[in-house]
Amino acid sequence: MFKTWMKIRNQLNEGIDDFFLQIWKTVYDFFIATGTTVLFFAQAMQLAFVKPQRFGEFIKHMEFIGNESILIIVLTGAFTGMALSYQIFLGFSLVNATNLVSPTVALGISRELGPVLTGLIVAARAGGAMAARIGTMRVSEQIDALEVMGINPIQYLVSPRILAAVVAMPLLCGVFDFVAMFGAYLLCVKVLGLDHAIFFDKIQGWLHPRDINEGLIKSAVFGMIFAAVCTYRGYATKGGAKGVGEATNSGVVYSMVLIIVTNFFLTNVIRFYYKVIGIA
Repeated sequence: MFKTWMKIRNQLNEGIDDFFLQIWKTVYDFFIATGTTVLFFAQAMQLAFVKPQRFGEFIKHMEFIGNESILIIVLTGAFTGMALSYQIFLGFSLVNATNLVSPTVALGISRELGPVLTGLIVAARAGGAMAARIGTMRVSEQIDALEVMGINPIQYLVSPRILAAVVAMPLLCGVFDFVAMFGAYLLCVKVLGLDHAIFFDKIQGWLHPRDINEGLIKSAVFGMIFAAVCTYRGYATKGGAKGVGEATNSGVVYSMVLIIVTNFFLTNVIRFYYKVIGIA
């Protein structure tokens, strides 16, 4: 019996050690990947302003990231606005504060949900495509061919994509905010019977331009994050078709995690800045 107990205890100790070792390895790999991505992003931004500047590539990727994402942004924004406003209406109706539904929805959408959901959606759609396309070019030796022709592959493939994401994301976030508020208006005023004038008057009294700007700044940062992560994952692809799939998956997952983590810290930084300049 004693020997059996000792054997079980040793197995449990080994399992616990392996568990914490795996956690440490995951955290370590995450920070190493983040650091190498930052260095890759810095190199891409440095090359973005070196001749020849790829303006045509920038426009092409703006169209891919921006125009082709509008439909899914509109659908997501409309139903997010309606769902959020309905849940807030149910909660505020318990304390007879339904007049505050519209400013609460407006602040939540413009500050947090608009930029975060836009970042997650576009990272999944456009970021995954970036990683897959660049990864395919890597394993098919097209990137090597660019280097042989004297074309810097980072300047040609990566820099325009990152710049396009940074510019397109605030525009998509603005569309998301507008559609979400329109969906909230339709549900609250046309379905739930809130007063039209009070709905807009409360928004005008509580929502300030700095709240909208906060969301737009966040969305630009999120665009920079997912574009840098996904292009780096694609650029560093190894192992053929399997490697392309792994690069695409890891690029999207890391992008989403970094967007959510960065959102917390970015919110605090922006609010602290507003307090410093006295407009909080």
